[in-house]
Amino acid sequence: MQDCVFCKIVAGEIPSTTVYEDDVVKAFLDLTQTTPGHTLVVPKKHVPDIFAYDADLAGEVFKRIPMIARAIKASNPAIKGMNIINNNGEIAYQSVFHSHFHLIPRYSEADDFSIHFGDHSDDYSQADLQKIADDIHAQLEASK
Repeated sequence: MQDCVFCKIVAGEIPSTTVYEDDVVKAFLDLTQTTPGHTLVVPKKHVPDIFAYDADLAGEVFKRIPMIARAIKASNPAIKGMNIINNNGEIAYQSVFHSHFHLIPRYSEADDFSIHFGDHSDDYSQADLQKIADDIHAQLEASK
């Protein structure tokens, strides 16, 4: 993709601070550094989002993420945890449409990062939940 910033980073046309690279992925520091060590892991193959992965690419990319996450955590004893985030689609806050995973080290509750999971459990009966599960299951069966 000629206009994709991550494809340009992978090709070396735009500089980045690389922390890991092989034939499948490139991992580099996010310019925003939400917290120190905030790293992006991108497949070298251009795929816009998780919906475009095939099983082989998913396996190859995902098997590298724990290794990179462990290295980030080991790099600084102050790191207490890590958020791993993958946004898909504009509504889900994806801003670069080349699939990527944010590895965001967490140092304390005072980090400049948060996630909110609203609790809507009172809004769904068991029948409602079963309908949602059945609809998803039907799609999984159809994709076999």
